[in-house]
Amino acid sequence: MANVAFIGLGVMGYPMAGHLKVRGGHDVTVYNRTFAKAEKWTAQFGGRAAQTPAAAAEGADYVFVCVGNDDDLRSVTTAEDGALAGMKPGAILIDNTTASAEVARELDEAARARGCAFLDAPVSGGQAGAENGVLTVMCGGDQATFDKARPVIDAYARMVGLMGPAGSGQLTKMINQICIAGLVQGLAEGIHFGKRAGLDIEKVVEVISKGAAGSWQMENRHKTMNEGKYDFGFAVDWMRKDLGIVLTEARRNGAKLPVTALVDQFYGDVQEMGGRRWDSSSLLARLERK
Repeated sequence: MANVAFIGLGVMGYPMAGHLKVRGGHDVTVYNRTFAKAEKWTAQFGGRAAQTPAAAAEGADYVFVCVGNDDDLRSVTTAEDGALAGMKPGAILIDNTTASAEVARELDEAARARGCAFLDAPVSGGQAGAENGVLTVMCGGDQATFDKARPVIDAYARMVGLMGPAGSGQLTKMINQICIAGLVQGLAEGIHFGKRAGLDIEKVVEVISKGAAGSWQMENRHKTMNEGKYDFGFAVDWMRKDLGIVLTEARRNGAKLPVTALVDQFYGDVQEMGGRRWDSSSLLARLERK
């Protein structure tokens, strides 16, 4: 058992912190910008709620963060009352936010300056993966820090990998989103084509999902896509945020991502249709609009 702090109790962080408490058996202190959410979490799981990130991090061996974007991340880590201000030497800051590789390197330097360690550890698996404790975690940092933190991370993960130095976890998450973007668009076009051709989509998927076209998206999203149901899952707003990070990094490193850039524009169309909170599989709705 370790002393753990968890900062950010959104749709991902709330269940992740719960797994650290229940499955991991750790002593968990939580912080959330809306304090009532932290109180709700402690009522459900036990532990303690803190009024600031610094207070949550005091005495913690591991401090987890899962917030919205780079600016949110800086505000809860390097600000005057941020987590680093309360962390003890030797503690490890683990960032589960999907953010830029640049901010990951910033936090690595800031943690080292305080005698602490850092892992950027973005996750994949969505809300369902967080709730079921089966996330994939892509880490950036040094081997010793990773080896020490992995048994704790395992409480909410199915797969945990060290991808390289600080920032490598975020870069790997970018690749994850690149692959998903093109795949979902392809699936949307396939279902759209099949419906126009008068085929039974369930029968089509039953066959092709067992071949080279099969994917997690096909297996888990084809039914709701075919039924036009998108009020769940990984929101379009979040996907656009992630793709924005991807495209910014691509401009920096010279990578050519024509399909990713195009799908990002398609998600912009979905936002304009009122689908900001729809699941990312809603690319089909764009093709089917009148």
